[in-house]
Amino acid sequence: MSTLISFLGKGRADPKTGYRTATYRFDEGFSRSVPFFGLALTEYIEPDRLVLLGTAGSMWDVFFEGEGLGDDAQLELMAAIDAGSVSEALLDLPRQRLADRLGIPVSCLLIPYARDEAEQAAILHRLAAVVEPGESLCIDVTHAFRHLPMLALVAARYLARVAAVTVEELYYGALEMTPPAGETPVLRLGGMLRMLDWVDALATYDKDGDYAPFARLLTEDGMERSRGELLARAGYFERTSNPVRARETLTSVFPSVEAHRGLLGSLFVETLKKRIGWFRGRTRDDWELSLADAYLQRRDYLRSATFLYEAFVTRACNERRGNPNDFDQRSEAYAAARAQIPAVRQLEYLRNALAHGVRPRASEDVRTLDEEARLQAKLKSLRRELFGQ
Repeated sequence: MSTLISFLGKGRADPKTGYRTATYRFDEGFSRSVPFFGLALTEYIEPDRLVLLGTAGSMWDVFFEGEGLGDDAQLELMAAIDAGSVSEALLDLPRQRLADRLGIPVSCLLIPYARDEAEQAAILHRLAAVVEPGESLCIDVTHAFRHLPMLALVAARYLARVAAVTVEELYYGALEMTPPAGETPVLRLGGMLRMLDWVDALATYDKDGDYAPFARLLTEDGMERSRGELLARAGYFERTSNPVRARETLTSVFPSVEAHRGLLGSLFVETLKKRIGWFRGRTRDDWELSLADAYLQRRDYLRSATFLYEAFVTRACNERRGNPNDFDQRSEAYAAARAQIPAVRQLEYLRNALAHGVRPRASEDVRTLDEEARLQAKLKSLRRELFGQ
């Protein structure tokens, strides 16, 4: 189901001519001259239902001129608007008349003025209560109070995450951009939502090292799909503790990331390059140590301990001139180092405790795992002991 959510602010109606009319130009073949943009937008996008949001003093009567309410009902509504005392009961009759004319369900929801955090949260609660999971939404902010478009942007992201809806577009009829004797342009502001998708992807990567969201976004931004899929595959290998395959894949896809010049991707590519730059290390233990540091910073202690452990094993194998990609040679190198360096055993016990959720036998290890600050300090201490850095 598709729904148009349209915000309604205050307007000044001329006693003789009513509300000001503008001619909104949507595209080459569609324009409408109306006092309220939401009605023209309803005709343009043909939603399955219309939800109108306004305060007790919003210009509700702009919708209902010509709806056959009768003089008494119209005057009562206008008086309530002037007094800032419109109720949903008062809107019920004109709402039904408008629904009959449009041929779709119409809801009129009263909202507060969003003057403070409590009122802003109340609006989000109200919106979440009237949408259904899987719905497709368009949001119109043309006639909203000037601060409400900012809340509408938050609402779009909130509803997508909490109510599992898809926000297709944000619309704004830019009256102040109307040229003399010309038509009013209709702006589509959905690019802001896609910018937030990139910000979310960065937050996701900083939290857990997952590149997959970037793969989709880069593809949508013009990168060849197969190259985007390579980036997602690199993230999979990294998160399954396979730095060799991750590096091979990143080496292949990195030139495409570096050369990307998409409209939105170009805003974030430099940051993404820094995030995945670990693969530039000279040797496998360099890659693993960089990943151990990165996951410690993300507070992903199991992966940090795992990569720290593997970095040490790789370095021990290299020092014996063994093959760090051979399981048996890694085991032999580790066994020899473990017998000589107590910190190696400590790292092994710590990694096992994190991986298996088993309470360590040593009281010192129990204390380490009981508090996050102690665990962080222990991992940093083991890194210094084992790598001298």
